[in-house]
Parts: sequence; structure tokens; C-alpha cells
Amino acid sequence: MKLLLICLAFTSLMAEHAPTPPKQDWSFKKPNGTFDRSALQRGFQVYKQVCSTCHSLKYISFRHLKALGLTEAEIKVLASQYQIKDGPNDSGDMFERPGRPSDYIPSPYANDKQARAANNGALPPDQSLIIKAREHGADYVYAILTGFKENPNLKLNPGQYYNEYFPGHAISMAPPLSEGLVIYNDGTKATIDQMARDVTTFLAWASEPEIEQRKRLGFKVLLYLLVMVGLFYATMRRIWSGIK
Repeated sequence: MKLLLICLAFTSLMAEHAPTPPKQDWSFKKPNGTFDRSALQRGFQVYKQVCSTCHSLKYISFRHLKALGLTEAEIKVLASQYQIKDGPNDSGDMFERPGRPSDYIPSPYANDKQARAANNGALPPDQSLIIKAREHGADYVYAILTGFKENPNLKLNPGQYYNEYFPGHAISMAPPLSEGLVIYNDGTKATIDQMARDVTTFLAWASEPEIEQRKRLGFKVLLYLLVMVGLFYATMRRIWSGIK
């Protein structure tokens, strides 16, 4: 009986197994690395035109997008394109108004039940912290976006798709990217690989908008500590130089 349970558990684990995503070269992963502003803007364009129809970005406000290189005027225009639920007003009623830079980017659904109903029972995860929430982070997200393959006879339920890097390989998200799906403002060719890299870079920034500032602060702290170590060492040598 124990052997049967062990075999069943092993079979279940094998069914959930997915290959480790290939390691990618990300500029922001280096100790002193930064985000490519052009990639960030392209990535936001992919999120806005493709991903935002299902996935929220609830921890990012419009004014956060200034870090992508957008001007205040561009952010105001962008925010005004959204309708934000606000209130209550003097009559006690909720109302909608054009977005402001201080507003957070609204979800495409009113609540989780509505989101599940629109996606065959699957809840599209919020993208704000998706990079930090998944093992292998940016490599995993990029692999999922580019990992849709022809189904090798795996049993899939209606509304499921085969993905090489998704645990169990049966994912409820249809392939979101296709060649030329987005027309980039800067003229970059929108291949699946390019769009996947750009939106992954944007989501990595969304997960840690302060990472560049932290790295700069960390460099200053290390420099300060090195200087202090040198001063302490020189002081010690001076104090003990006359003692044999």
C-alpha cells in the first residue's frame, strides 16, 4: 500500500514538472545594472495593448510611469483615457471620472468572480509582483510567453493550451503574442521574442520600481565602508607604530 502511495505521489509530481526556463541575459540583473528605458516603454506598450485586457497592475499608479521616461503631460493624457470609479458624491452615489496621474492603473474586471467568469474559471494573476512571485522570476515569465508549442498528445481540457514551461504544461491562457501584434512607437520590429523580452523587462520594473535607487544607495554604502576601513586601518597603524 505504501509503495502504491509513493508511486502515485511520484506520478503526480512528474505531471506537475516543467523544465527549468533557460537563463536569459537581463541588464537589470547585474549588480550595477539598470533598466533600458526604450525596452520599458515598449514593454508598457505591450502590457497596455495586450496584457491589460486580462491582467491587472494594481500596485502601479500612472505617475509611477515617469520612471519609464514619460513626461508629466504624457502621463496626464494617458491617465485621462481611463474611467476611474470614485465617490461617494454629495448624494451618496458612486461615479466615474477620467483618471488622474495619482490614480492606480485600474483592473480590467470589477472583481475576481467576474475575472473567472470571463476566463473559463481561471483567475488571471495580477502582474505587479509576478516577477518576484515566480521561481526563476524574469526567466520564467519570458519562458511562459515564448513556450507555447504544438500539443504532443497531452490531454487538455477545453480552453487549455500546451506550454512547455508551465507546470503540468496545461495553461488556461491562450498564446498572447503573435508576430507584428504591436506596432512599436519607436519602429522596433515586434517579433514574439522582442515583445516577450520587452514586457518581461517592464514587469520586472513593476515588481521593483525602486531597484535602481537601491543599487545606487548600496554602491554608496559600500564605498563609504571601504573608506572607513582604510581610515581605521591607517589610524591603527599610527597608534601602534611606536610599539614593538
